[in-house]
Amino acid sequence: MSFDELLQIPPYSLGREDKERLLTVRLLELTERHRAGCSRYARILDSTGFDPAKVKDLSGFPFLPVRLFKELSLKSVPQENIVKTMTSSGTTGQAVSKIYLDRITSFNQQKAMIKIVSDFTGSSRMPMIIIDCPSVVKDRNMFSARGAGILGFSMFGSKRIYALNDDMELDTEALRGFLDEHANRPILLFGFTFMIWQHFYKELIRLGDQGITFDLSNGIIIHGGGWKKLVSESVSQEEFRTHLRDVCGLDKIHDYYGMVEQTGCIYMQCEYGHMHASVFSDVIMRRPLDFAPCRVGEKGIIQVLSSIPESYPGHSILTEDEGVLLGEDDCPCGRKGKYFEIVGRLKNAEIRGCSDTYAAKFN
Repeated sequence: MSFDELLQIPPYSLGREDKERLLTVRLLELTERHRAGCSRYARILDSTGFDPAKVKDLSGFPFLPVRLFKELSLKSVPQENIVKTMTSSGTTGQAVSKIYLDRITSFNQQKAMIKIVSDFTGSSRMPMIIIDCPSVVKDRNMFSARGAGILGFSMFGSKRIYALNDDMELDTEALRGFLDEHANRPILLFGFTFMIWQHFYKELIRLGDQGITFDLSNGIIIHGGGWKKLVSESVSQEEFRTHLRDVCGLDKIHDYYGMVEQTGCIYMQCEYGHMHASVFSDVIMRRPLDFAPCRVGEKGIIQVLSSIPESYPGHSILTEDEGVLLGEDDCPCGRKGKYFEIVGRLKNAEIRGCSDTYAAKFN
């Protein structure tokens, strides 16, 4: 099955059996493509005795540990076909993943993102406030997960401003002018969780004490990148949402889960606080002792499956995150597919989310 065929399907419309059947066919095709194109991946499959004929469902696919992308150069197309190299976030001294994209994979990432995010924000592009600084995206040939996230979500903005200057200070004059220009229109905001808290929310609180306020009640905010620092400061997701609503009227707030190793296949949080897998991807929670799939409600290591990567073998990855599968096809929001929650990082795992790696500077 081609990725273009998947794109014709609304992202949260397939029930379990239909989705399992389509994704299994697509992932088998990708596995064989990468076996033929990446000798290192082929040796990994051979060493595990992988037999595609024995794959009956999504739980039967072999997975690569996400850390392997920091240690090996993994690509399934010739170097001359690579148009973009993305790197994961990391604190000083950490090795970073390098993800090699050809033109097809890069385009398909964008197409999947548009389908997924539009289901939450609507199909029309909106004036957009990026809660970050403009210097992050200057190197377009090799940029970090933070820059990739900003560029990816920028597609949904009809006109964009950066709310912070390069000193990570809130540009109140630009923000005021932008809101005045687009008064009474829906506004899209995007940023990474800790930066929103540290440089946006706290500054709005300080300004509010001086009688300076901003009305963002028409806004929709999408944020991601990890919660480690805010959890350490005893800020829960509910408190994050409540405080933003109180300080500027923001009420439509969506977290998302994603990683540079599978850009495009993000897992958006619905209005009930659940992360959702779209038709382009799936998740399996695995037990740490034997890697068997977990039951609903059982905590495990998150395996992520993506139908997108054609230039590198990143279609089945075991992360270093823990999560709980909450259900499938029966979320109160009406979206079909698996829905889950993120519990946190595995013990002793490296900090890697855009929000968390940036927040490490504030320890």
